[in-house]
Amino acid sequence: MKMINGYEESITKAQEWLWEVLPGFATSIITAILILILGLWLIKFINRMVRKFFSRADYDPSLESFLQSFINIGLKIVLFVLVITELGVQSSSLVAMLGAAGLAIGLALQGSLANFAGGVLILVFKPFKLGDFISAQGVDGTVKEITIFTTKLSTFGNQIAIIPNGQLSNNNIINYNAQSTRRDKITVGIGYSSNIKQAKDILLQICAENEDILKDPAPEVYVGELADSSVNLSLRFWAENEVFWAAHFNVLEELKNRFDEAGIEIPFPQRVLHQEKA
Repeated sequence: MKMINGYEESITKAQEWLWEVLPGFATSIITAILILILGLWLIKFINRMVRKFFSRADYDPSLESFLQSFINIGLKIVLFVLVITELGVQSSSLVAMLGAAGLAIGLALQGSLANFAGGVLILVFKPFKLGDFISAQGVDGTVKEITIFTTKLSTFGNQIAIIPNGQLSNNNIINYNAQSTRRDKITVGIGYSSNIKQAKDILLQICAENEDILKDPAPEVYVGELADSSVNLSLRFWAENEVFWAAHFNVLEELKNRFDEAGIEIPFPQRVLHQEKA
């Protein structure tokens, strides 16, 4: 009988405590929900204003994308803290919880944090920008997008290569668009019996007739090597980035046609078979 009376007394006390706490807790929940709804609407509004601001200002598109993502994530973190605090979580406890969570996440996502830091370095120091043709990590391609963690390149075959920013920022990068002009080097071999001066004159004439090749600095031709089966001539010329490959392929085609017309031999590997007489 005493146990039943004690049990009923405990239930009564629990009910009394619940009725005392519930109104305040319900108020906190309702307030937190209102803060969440208002906060999400405000974040959406701020993001829209940020996009409009960047659309009117002349900023690097890659920097715009990075800052928009950063602002969006930062505002949501602030909103999360406000909602949790409204639900009764103490600020000191929240800071300790976030610190522990940050340490755990940092240890688990070391590679991602390195990529994030690499993305920041790329945006700050600008080794390349959108539209540049670069060579990095064994991949050649045009920069299509720079995100927080990765950089996307469009290759010659129109494939998308995704390179982590951490590796990209800590290794060698060749930016072919950093300068407005590029110098080409074409090596062509001629036979030892061919006239070197005639071959050089033909190469220089091809460059003089090609409108895509710059005349200053002037094209040059040198004897680059006396190889086993050929005299290797080295042709060097400059061209604007936009027409560089057009000039390159045109020179290759023209030199073959004109060497053939002039009777200048371009040696190639041959195998000669000798039949022994019985």
